[in-house]
Amino acid sequence: MVYVDTSALVALLTAEPETARMRAWFEANTLPLVSADWCAVEFTSALAAKRRAKQLRPAHVTRAHAAFDSLTAGGLRLLPLSRATFVRAAELCGAPDSALRAGDALHLASALEAGAQTLAGLDATMNEAAQRLGLAVLP
Repeated sequence: MVYVDTSALVALLTAEPETARMRAWFEANTLPLVSADWCAVEFTSALAAKRRAKQLRPAHVTRAHAAFDSLTAGGLRLLPLSRATFVRAAELCGAPDSALRAGDALHLASALEAGAQTLAGLDATMNEAAQRLGLAVLP
């Protein structure tokens, strides 16, 4: 099972430097994909920020949302967040050696709770933390 971080989905569904690599990985992937319900909020926030920065036109935002909805309806399972997930995320953020931001810690806690073996994400700090926690990192 692969836990997919929002950064990977934004790159997959909008035009970014990593889009080609993410699309190639996604098309070749045969493992089940999961993320957290939180991903929908973070994805919407990322698209809104791109729209405000004039990096995406409203029509592109609409298409990206439709693609996200299609992805979650047909292959990417969004998992609910439990109280334990938030507690674990707080622990990850508060660790003495942690440089994690809250959202990334929440994703990692969700991945661990789901039993994912692999993380697909593009954030270097989160990827390093994932590896320290025993997760493989893709792509």
